[in-house]
Amino acid sequence: MATRRRCSPSFFGGLRARELCGAGASSRAAAARIPYLADLSSDPGGRGGGVISVEHSGDPAIPFAVSFGKTAKTSHLLAVADEDGYIGLYDTRRRLPSSSSSREKSVETRVSDWVAHNNAIFDVCWIKEGSQLLTASGDQTVKIWSVGNTKCLGVLSGHTGSVKSISCHSSNPELIVSGSRDGSFALWDLRCDPKAPNSQGETCLMSSAVVKEAHSPIQRSRTRSRAKAASTSITSVLYLNDDISIATSGAADNVVKIWDTRNLKAPVSNKNSQAGAQPSEGVKHGISCLSQDSHGAYIAASCMDNRIYLYSVLHVNKGPIKVYTGSKIESFFVKSAISPDGTHILGGSSDGKVYLWEVDRPESGPIVLEGHEGEATSVDWCVSEVGKIVTSSDDSTVRVWGTKKLDCSNVSSPTVMRKRITAPNTEYRRSATQERVTASRDVVACTNADGELPSGSPTPLQPRALDFGTPESAKKRAFALFQEEALDAKKSPEAQMNSPSSVLSPPPSLKRRTIRDYFASSTS
Repeated sequence: MATRRRCSPSFFGGLRARELCGAGASSRAAAARIPYLADLSSDPGGRGGGVISVEHSGDPAIPFAVSFGKTAKTSHLLAVADEDGYIGLYDTRRRLPSSSSSREKSVETRVSDWVAHNNAIFDVCWIKEGSQLLTASGDQTVKIWSVGNTKCLGVLSGHTGSVKSISCHSSNPELIVSGSRDGSFALWDLRCDPKAPNSQGETCLMSSAVVKEAHSPIQRSRTRSRAKAASTSITSVLYLNDDISIATSGAADNVVKIWDTRNLKAPVSNKNSQAGAQPSEGVKHGISCLSQDSHGAYIAASCMDNRIYLYSVLHVNKGPIKVYTGSKIESFFVKSAISPDGTHILGGSSDGKVYLWEVDRPESGPIVLEGHEGEATSVDWCVSEVGKIVTSSDDSTVRVWGTKKLDCSNVSSPTVMRKRITAPNTEYRRSATQERVTASRDVVACTNADGELPSGSPTPLQPRALDFGTPESAKKRAFALFQEEALDAKKSPEAQMNSPSSVLSPPPSLKRRTIRDYFASSTS
């Protein structure tokens, strides 16, 4: 159930309004029919909503990580990792059960499940167009799994503590970064020659680079304890979209660090997340999670001071640009995720609720989703289905949320609307010919004494173009027009190089710039 704090159509509303009402429909009529974020529901009556009970042989298990497939073909698949080392794949296109029947019917939506590790799994990551899955475990390894036959394709070994986070290179699925409780993060290249198989006959790979004590406290005690060791843990790692930089966070501090993979001796940027906030005196809060949007423009960091901080990737050294409050982040299992389009932030909470903030308006407060009976932990967005999210909880359930069904009985089908607009009409063609003749006669009234048109005035000899054809030909014409406009709007190489956005999307004909280069130029 969702508590409506504020109705905002920015993420889902615009798209649904165009689908249902057409581009020329009145905004008031469109607003009456579009689904809002506050309409999200995990009831089976919603658009793909439902509850999945995580259990094995009748014994409930607590889910630690959830992730939708990251391509259009696999976005309906949901990977669920739990404390017992199991991975379960669920097809969210099927009718999901309700909360009351989840324990009996969850198996109906399960595609497969298997024991991936003999310890808890803390993170999962889809790679290679959804054909493979990475799992990070408390057994100090990362494993590569084939989604089709659930076979282990390789083991990444070398960490001396639980692996807490993994991330894949945005354009090269062979490159992986992992962060561990031992205080280090490691880079892996899956193309490297493997070493000798382990005792289970699994292929083992060694890391190509390791950075130790990446987030260690400045002052260290001579006495080592479990609590002291945990404080050095890497909690989250991200491969940024410039394909060269990595962002990391730790449990020991509230610092987001940016690293250049070509020179890992020191971070490029090292900024405290509470630079613009008012932290408790004498207390340093760790960061539980980092996430980025699909464009790579923003990084969202969930901090243990019950705040989520938003950074601009190009200006991380300036500190957070926005702060979001309302949720309770009392453990490192509580995560958050920024939406793929960068307009909303979804976060779990220790009070069992799920919170949704609009990125541009943190002062408006979040939308609150209720339904879990335990701490809400891992969250994720579906990349291809509008209004579809997933959350997990310590109550041993995973909830898939979707917008409520709409009553579209009085709304014309978009297909019918296109056919009605593009279908040839002989009477309309004759009237259009008459309009052209009338326009040519009226041109005399629009000319000056020299027979020329006044400057800046539209010429009546350019009547509205009338195109007739099938819906398919109309699509082709629209796409051709879009390509022409995009080509005309293309900037010169000099303008592209001077733009800060060139760091994330560098011109192919110019020397590649990175996050590190931008920081160096801004400080000089």
